[in-house]
Amino acid sequence: MADAVISWVGGPIVHGRPKGSFAVGEAITVSDTQLLGEVIRVAHDRIVAQIYGDTTGLRPGTRLEGTGRALSVTLGPHLLGGIFDGLLRPLVGDDPTDRSVVFEPGLSLGDTILPGQSIGAVVENGTKRQIPTPPGLGGTIETILPAGTYPMADPVAQVRGEDGVVHGLGMLEIWPIRRSRPIQRRLVPNRPMVTGQRILDSLFPVARGGKAAIPGGFGTGKTVLQETLAKWCDADIIVYVGCGERGNEMAEVLHEFPQLLDPRTGRPLMERTVVIANTSNMPVAAREASIYTAVTVGEYFRDQGLHVALMADSTSRWAEALREVSGRLGELPAEAGYPAYLSSRLAEFYERAARVETLSGAEGSLTLIGAVSPPAGDFSEPVTSHTKRYVRSFWGLDRERAQARFYPAIHPLQSYSEDAEAFAAWWAAKGNDQWDAQRRMMLTLLEEEARLERMTRIVGKDALPPSQQMVITAADLINEAILRQSAFSENDRYCSPARQTRMLRLVIRAIDLGNAALEAGVAPQDIASLPVLRQLKRMGEDIAEDDPAAFDRLGRDLERAFAHLSEEVPHAS
Repeated sequence: MADAVISWVGGPIVHGRPKGSFAVGEAITVSDTQLLGEVIRVAHDRIVAQIYGDTTGLRPGTRLEGTGRALSVTLGPHLLGGIFDGLLRPLVGDDPTDRSVVFEPGLSLGDTILPGQSIGAVVENGTKRQIPTPPGLGGTIETILPAGTYPMADPVAQVRGEDGVVHGLGMLEIWPIRRSRPIQRRLVPNRPMVTGQRILDSLFPVARGGKAAIPGGFGTGKTVLQETLAKWCDADIIVYVGCGERGNEMAEVLHEFPQLLDPRTGRPLMERTVVIANTSNMPVAAREASIYTAVTVGEYFRDQGLHVALMADSTSRWAEALREVSGRLGELPAEAGYPAYLSSRLAEFYERAARVETLSGAEGSLTLIGAVSPPAGDFSEPVTSHTKRYVRSFWGLDRERAQARFYPAIHPLQSYSEDAEAFAAWWAAKGNDQWDAQRRMMLTLLEEEARLERMTRIVGKDALPPSQQMVITAADLINEAILRQSAFSENDRYCSPARQTRMLRLVIRAIDLGNAALEAGVAPQDIASLPVLRQLKRMGEDIAEDDPAAFDRLGRDLERAFAHLSEEVPHAS
């Protein structure tokens, strides 16, 4: 292995005089310390590296040693339930790879194993965590340990490959963070990742294996929304990476996550969660690496045939780390001081989202959801504008909605989903063959309301024609009954597709009845003041998930209310 002598230090960047050959992307260590780094430039008489730790005290003359391999992390069943830094070093407790665990073999002597196929499982707290075969390693089982307790770092089997060479197979695997894990092929995302949030599932769905962005200014609810998605979305594994967020925000996440219960199993949510914390006061270079570490962890579980959701909070702080390192390197800045390669780095990250056929033939997916923190909520700034090029779902958070305590504060006219039309068949299979038409109708009404809102500020609502007043009433019903959702309500914090379907049908039926009543001569203010409409606006909180009959009763009340209203108009017939 090559080594070098430090000749210059500037923040996380060091220059060194090499003695031997180094490669770009090679991991290095600083002698006599635990500091880890990565080579980012190589010349004949100099290397440049970024150090993933505090460089205070480093001085010229200190030795650097090359490891001979790319910057990598250790993957394994120990990750679930753990809290790590940007390079998967544990932040709480001892190194989990040093402990002994219960191993249950899944194969026998003579069995053939494919790359990515599980060889067995680690059993902890009644939960089984699979041990996949690393990519590139497959063949015939020569030896395998019986069920028992073994050190996690020890090999548990030997596999004879097609080349006749016998390879040891352990519970742990080392993989470079900047290289995507291999797959058989990519599959077309054909179904949404159900989030339980009506505004997302009904208007702006994200594909399972897709990519979404949550841009929003300070205080608009990015972190809260991501925590809600982590708890309620229909993913098997959650990877949450706090990338450069403030220490107090990340401390709150680290305090709350271990206390959350998984609504699907009733067990702690942490049992299927990996938390990667790299706050703004931690080394800036490690923040840049943390996002690649997180997506590598996500791919590891995806390759086991699992559906993974990765929450990155936030990519803006990650981009700021790129900007700082770029400035230390003396690179020519581009827009807003960010490096010219910001766009390609964002593309590298988001393109690792996919629904795939794994090497073992199973189906898995990795869904990426990145929060963006544009200064002053300006969506035209570089990180947001470049992100829009690579995501398929864009959930823009609005400051005015957030200040009005409207949750989620997603603006329906600043958001979009490019995959929505592909999910109409999925919704039809769930019992709602009118979903696409309902979605288009709601968006049209919301857009028309936004246009009329400017007029009402000038002339007042009562001066508008009755048809336009009815548009405002219909849009208000959509906002309050469908788009607003209380995270504090036992009934409303999660809404299944079946429940969303019932609510959508009631709201659309109310709008149709309102328009019919208007044509029959009913005054728009009489329609807007119907008590049953207030019941519709509160049905998310008032009607439980397991009480579908309540929606039927509300539907009958709705029909009676409009029938009675029409009877009171003399010329209605």
